[in-house]
Amino acid sequence: MGSVRARAAAGATVVVAVALVAAGTAVLLVLWSNLRDQAGLQAEVAAREVATQIATGTAYDGLDLPDGDDHPVVVLDDDGRVLAAGDEVRAVDGKTVGPSKRGSAPPQDDDEDEDDDGGGPRPGEVDDDAHYRDGTANVDGKVADYRFASVEAKDTGGATATVRAGSALAPERNTVGTVRTAMLTGLPLLLLVVAGVTWLVTRRALRPVEGIRSEMAAITASTDLSRRVPVPAAQDEIGRLARTTNETLTALESSVERQRRFVADASHELRSPIASLRTQLEVGVAHPELLDVPGAVEDTVRLQRLAADLLLLARLDAGERPAERRIDLAALVREEGSQRVGDRIPVRLGDLGNVEVAGSRGQLGRVLGNLLDNAQRNAASAVRVAVVREGEWAVLRVDDDGPGVPEGERERIFERFVRLDDARARDDGGAGLGLAIARDVAVRHGGSLAVREGSVFELRLPVPRRDT
Repeated sequence: MGSVRARAAAGATVVVAVALVAAGTAVLLVLWSNLRDQAGLQAEVAAREVATQIATGTAYDGLDLPDGDDHPVVVLDDDGRVLAAGDEVRAVDGKTVGPSKRGSAPPQDDDEDEDDDGGGPRPGEVDDDAHYRDGTANVDGKVADYRFASVEAKDTGGATATVRAGSALAPERNTVGTVRTAMLTGLPLLLLVVAGVTWLVTRRALRPVEGIRSEMAAITASTDLSRRVPVPAAQDEIGRLARTTNETLTALESSVERQRRFVADASHELRSPIASLRTQLEVGVAHPELLDVPGAVEDTVRLQRLAADLLLLARLDAGERPAERRIDLAALVREEGSQRVGDRIPVRLGDLGNVEVAGSRGQLGRVLGNLLDNAQRNAASAVRVAVVREGEWAVLRVDDDGPGVPEGERERIFERFVRLDDARARDDGGAGLGLAIARDVAVRHGGSLAVREGSVFELRLPVPRRDT
């Protein structure tokens, strides 16, 4: 069963079938028990009518006994001898009833309803208790099953007689059989209705899912990520699925668009140094005396840095996790500052607290270098670096005395290939990847990078818990 509708219909049909079979069995058992008890009650009524005649002194041969096969009656004495019997009664429980069988032992009452206190009735009275059992009787040559009731009575002379009267079980069994036949006939029809209704309801419920599936197939075939799946009006699981699918498509479209822009911007940024380097080399081949070797070296270095930045971004986008090594931020700042002695804008070291973080020394060194490069490009006369600890966070701050970042641009500068001054020469402004790389590395290390107070770049990294 590859269809959800088929599995749902089959499952519902099986559950309903099991429930109906269990309920039908219970109904038949209760019905049979009630009809059997009713037959016993009818037998008791017939037995008490005869017992009342005995208690009032009616002679045994003058008893008014029921005729027919509905209520066969036999009267026995204490020794089991037949004192009276219906005209058509031939045998009870396989034992012949007649003068030739007088004195034969009566069948023992072993019904679970027996409750004899041993007292018995007084002369001229009928016992309040009745004893029940199932048995057979031969009435006018026909053997059938009966529910027998036994009632004791004492005549006016004190002699005890037991009246056994039966009530035929055939009508009750016929009634149960009729009900069972009706159930067996109606069960398949009811299961067919349940299966059909379940199929239709499931089909209606899953129709939006089929719409989502077909639209997703169309999007996959067309590669048009601007399309969206239909959202049903119902606020149910399928509606939430459709909305989540559209959100996923939106995120995927945005990611693909960013990737396209990234490839386009990277191609553009690579084209300039490559073209410049090629031009200089071609001029050098034709006129060696005109070769600008420093310019060629500068373009090569710029090209190498851009390639390294793109490679690092690709590794970060692929989910590369940094190595878990302990790094002293203050030592990292001192090492980076010692390598910038000859820079145009000197780097001044502020408070350097002894704070350790976990991560990649190379990547965090790259973040610090990018922040210092950005500060030196925009500073007027000074760049300052400080390291402090704030609770469970290590905070590295880099600030300069430049004009600062406008408040509306403080998030945009962390986008890739973004330079706030588009008219600025690339040699001065870079490719616009430094801050994007710095934030991505910070996030990969479980921290954050943001601009505070205009020109203060704040890197926050979690302080690892020491092993106890």
